[in-house]
Amino acid sequence: MKKIISLAIALIMVLSLAACSSEPAAEGAYTVGICQLVQHEALDAATQGFKDALTDKLGDKVTFIDQNASGDAATCVTICNQLVAEGVDLIMGNATPALQAAAAATASIPIIGTSITDYATALEIEGWTGKTGSNITGTADLAPLDEQAAMIKELFPEAKVIGILYCSAEANSVYQSDVISAYLEDMGYTVEVFTFADSNDVANVTAAACAAADVLYIPTDNTAASCTETIANVAIPAGKAIVAGEAGICGGCGIATLSIDYYDIGYAAGEMAYEILVNGANPGDMEIQYAPEVQKLYNEANCAALGITVPDDYAPLG
Repeated sequence: MKKIISLAIALIMVLSLAACSSEPAAEGAYTVGICQLVQHEALDAATQGFKDALTDKLGDKVTFIDQNASGDAATCVTICNQLVAEGVDLIMGNATPALQAAAAATASIPIIGTSITDYATALEIEGWTGKTGSNITGTADLAPLDEQAAMIKELFPEAKVIGILYCSAEANSVYQSDVISAYLEDMGYTVEVFTFADSNDVANVTAAACAAADVLYIPTDNTAASCTETIANVAIPAGKAIVAGEAGICGGCGIATLSIDYYDIGYAAGEMAYEILVNGANPGDMEIQYAPEVQKLYNEANCAALGITVPDDYAPLG
C-alpha cells in the first residue's frame, strides 16, 4: 500500500511539473538578469538607466531579476551562475567583476556590460577592435585619462608628487593607474601608487598616501566609491586634495572630477539590450559605446575646507 501511495504521489508531481513547463511564456516577454558589484551612487545610476531604457521600450513585457553582490567578486560568480540556471534572456553586468562573472557563466546568453573602464582588459582580449566578437557588448565609463591628467596639472601646477589610490583587486583601476601615470610623468610629476586589497585597509593606505603625496588621484574604483567617507576622514584633515575619476567619488571625498553621467551610459546599455532582445542584434558585432560628453565638476564643500578655488569652467556637483 505504501509503495502504491508513493508511486501515486510521484506521478502527481511529474504531471504537475509537466503542466508548469508546458505553459508558454507570454509572447514578446523577456526576463533580464542584473548583477551589480556593489551599491554606490554611480553604479546605482547606471542600473536605473538600464532598467528605465528597457521599461520605456517594453513596458511590462520585461521582468528584472536585480541582484547586488555587496562588493564581493565571488558573489558575482554565484549570482551569474544562478541567472544562467534560471534561463534569463540577457544578463547585465554592472562593473568589471560582474561582467567577468557573467562571461565565465555563459557563452550563449547575451551579456551587456556597463560601468566598465576597458573591455579589452576586463575580458583579456588581444588586438582590440572596439568589438568583443563574442556574446558580450555594452557601455564604458572611462572619461579621457589624458584630460584628467591635464585637470590635475591645471589645478595643481606646483605639486611634485601625485599619489594614485585604488583597490588592487580591480583590473579597471590598475588599467587607469597605468595609463594616467604615464601622462602625469610626462608632465613632470613623480607618481606613487598606493593600493588597498579591500575596504578593511582603506584608512591606513589613505594615510600613507597623504603622507607621501602632494595631491591624490582616485580612478573609477568601486571599492573606493563605497568608502568615500573613510577616505575623506583621513584626507581632509591632512589637507590633501583628491581629484576623482567620477562624480560619486568626488562628491564623497574629492575636490574635482572630469565626469560622465552614469545614468546615461546605463540607459545606452538598455537600448543596446533592446536591439539584441527584440531585433536580434549580435552582441559581438556591436561596438562598445562611450559617454558622449564629459564635464568638469567640483565639490564646493571640500574645496572650501581646503581653501581651493577652481577655474570658472568648473560646475558645482549637483
